[in-house]
Amino acid sequence: MFETTPPAWYVVHTKPRQEARALDNLQNQGFHCFLPTMQVQKLRNQKVQTVTEPMFSRYLFIQLDDTTQNWGPIRSTLGVSKLVSFGPLPAKMPPEFIAFLQEAPPETLDRMFAPGDSVHIANGPLKGLEGQYIAHDGETRAFVLVDLLGQPQKLRMAVESLRVA
Repeated sequence: MFETTPPAWYVVHTKPRQEARALDNLQNQGFHCFLPTMQVQKLRNQKVQTVTEPMFSRYLFIQLDDTTQNWGPIRSTLGVSKLVSFGPLPAKMPPEFIAFLQEAPPETLDRMFAPGDSVHIANGPLKGLEGQYIAHDGETRAFVLVDLLGQPQKLRMAVESLRVA
């Protein structure tokens, strides 16, 4: 008599920016997958937009049965690069970690500055200038509009060098 083990979660490494494609193609083949996402602010065409991006760039999670499921089609799936493994064994994820990601409330980005806020540059070569906060550019940088030589200039600055004016 065979002893059955519950399906385990594994990590799929995807091709660059093809997480959603890999997810769709794996799900179309009947695999149970999970792609955690988050909301981020991006500057596109001079406008700040909130977009949904994968939480872990180039990775998604797949639940597989060790004994009865055929894993062969995974590596040839469009968008998939490979199953993450350490030596000959695929990397298993703790089910508690996947449950935490699935049940966690979506993160809201709490920003120090809102678009349009007046800011003061506190250090660096432009110390003392005032400008207008435009948007975050990642976690550590921001776009600021300052007046240089009578012309408005959009600069990318370190967030830690900015203060509320």
